[in-house]
Amino acid sequence: MLVVGSKLIGAAVMSVHVGGEIARTKSAIVDPEDLKVIAYVLTGPLLRGMTEDILRTDDVREYGKLGLIIDSRDELVAREDVVRIDEVVKLNFELVGLKVVTKTGKKLGKVNDYLLETDDFLVSKIVVQRPLAKSLLDPELIIDRSEIVEVDDYTITVKDEEAKLKEKEEKARMTTANFVNPFREPQYAPFRSQSPDEQGS
Repeated sequence: MLVVGSKLIGAAVMSVHVGGEIARTKSAIVDPEDLKVIAYVLTGPLLRGMTEDILRTDDVREYGKLGLIIDSRDELVAREDVVRIDEVVKLNFELVGLKVVTKTGKKLGKVNDYLLETDDFLVSKIVVQRPLAKSLLDPELIIDRSEIVEVDDYTITVKDEEAKLKEKEEKARMTTANFVNPFREPQYAPFRSQSPDEQGS
């Protein structure tokens, strides 16, 4: 299921064992290497309180109208207990707010939100808020992850529009080159007069 990332902040975490809500998501932890939400920081009165409880997205059974569903409270871990999560948190990486530019340096805006697949929690698309000067005509851009070239602490670099257009043209050319229209009038060879040798044969 494709879901807006911000919709999962403040979402309920439901335990099958308890039969109800045990926490709510406070923030997402996004791994910059593959733009995957690897965990959510949680908040709620039923949590330990001494350390930040983390829900790994690998432990989410499913996402639905009630929220994120897990088997039990035992799925929750302390941040320090999972090495990769702890490493990512220490990077202080925040996807929302990053500048988005093209390979040639053209500024497109800043990440305002993102869309993710709840099957694997990979960021599928980023939503880019356009600069004020361009926002009247085109307030937001939705950029697919396949267009992303590089991610660092401050910037997401995407393919240039010209390059994307060339790719689309190439794909269209390859598609039409192998397509035969059955409704098109047959193309006959132009008439040519026979040579004397051909007439005699």
